[in-house]
Amino acid sequence: MNIQIRKYYYGDIPEDNAGGSESKESKVSPATGGGGNWPLWEVFIRSKQGLDHKHVGSLHAADAAMAIENARDVYTRRQEGVSIWVVESKFITASNPEEAGELYEPAADKIYRHPTFYELPDEVGHM
Repeated sequence: MNIQIRKYYYGDIPEDNAGGSESKESKVSPATGGGGNWPLWEVFIRSKQGLDHKHVGSLHAADAAMAIENARDVYTRRQEGVSIWVVESKFITASNPEEAGELYEPAADKIYRHPTFYELPDEVGHM
């Protein structure tokens, strides 16, 4: 039995496990110094000028605290952010682009949401 022990450092992504499927044998606890199959985290930054968080990228980290620290180092090097959100990618649910018609079609029959049948007085100007 040949066992290979590799030491991973804070922020490292193991090349042999990146993007692979997680197995019980390959998972190494971050507390023991191994990266194992660190989960993928999505990073959102709120800039000084904005009120909303924008998706800026992804990174691998052992836990949320490490993801925030790595996101700070990678995505806010010029101190452009005032808030960082990280969310593990597996917890994001997205709509299927092929089902967009079915998903957004109900909004088309709600004409009352669009002020197309209101007449504006001339005094209002450009609205």
